[in-house]
Amino acid sequence: MAENYAEFVIKGERGTDIFVRKNLSHSARAVLIIVHGLCEHGGRYDFVSDFFTRHGYHVYRHDHRGHGKSGGERGYVEDYMDYIKDTNAVVNRAKEDHPTLPLFMLGHSMGGFITAFYGLTYPDFLKGQIFSGAAVILLPLFKDLESFDYNASAYNPIANSLADLISRDAQVVRSYKEDPLVLKEFTTKLMGEVFLRGAKELMTRMKEYTYPCLILHGGGDAIVTPEASKYLFEHISSKDKEISIYEGLYHEILNEPEKMTVLNDIDHWIKQRI
Repeated sequence: MAENYAEFVIKGERGTDIFVRKNLSHSARAVLIIVHGLCEHGGRYDFVSDFFTRHGYHVYRHDHRGHGKSGGERGYVEDYMDYIKDTNAVVNRAKEDHPTLPLFMLGHSMGGFITAFYGLTYPDFLKGQIFSGAAVILLPLFKDLESFDYNASAYNPIANSLADLISRDAQVVRSYKEDPLVLKEFTTKLMGEVFLRGAKELMTRMKEYTYPCLILHGGGDAIVTPEASKYLFEHISSKDKEISIYEGLYHEILNEPEKMTVLNDIDHWIKQRI
């Protein structure tokens, strides 16, 4: 195992074990906390973590409850706020480890939803946030389910059919399909908590959001419409906010052939704010 890499477990909300990966930089000027998306896990961000470690950041990335190597029922969450509180446990650990460094958070897809809600819940803990294909509105995919009683069928499985839409890179798609830690299904309860109840609540409270933020989205994203990022940009109260839509890129902009452009844009934005 590399000298600058460590794995450990912390206690999240309701005592759930949360698995965390940590990459340390020899010349860190900031800490970056990566918040992954639905059905995936923090291990899919090795390349991203290596990039930021080389560019002067300590990087922390955890597996959400019910995902990857963390505890909890697979693909299930009792309350979407559990994700936000788990993420805060990681932030607190990073603060304890590096009390003098500014903290930034990067959230992808469902992780973008968690990141935005984190910003509402803990408005003074971070220096800024970055969003990648963030699921921050009631998506067209779920519009017809607004009044659906998801608690009545909480444990019903929903197949993970995202693979072919995540990236234009065939190797990324292949690796995703073959990854034993990527969930093959998730529950109706998770869908309802995050993409129905959570999304509606976030939309009603978006004006309360004030963090400096960089909002990024793939123009060819068929999983989370780019309109989600545009809505976020238009409805938050942040004085310092930027948005970029990358033409033609699919959902996982950090796993597209143009990923170095995206990573360099994030690095540049953060370093302007350190």
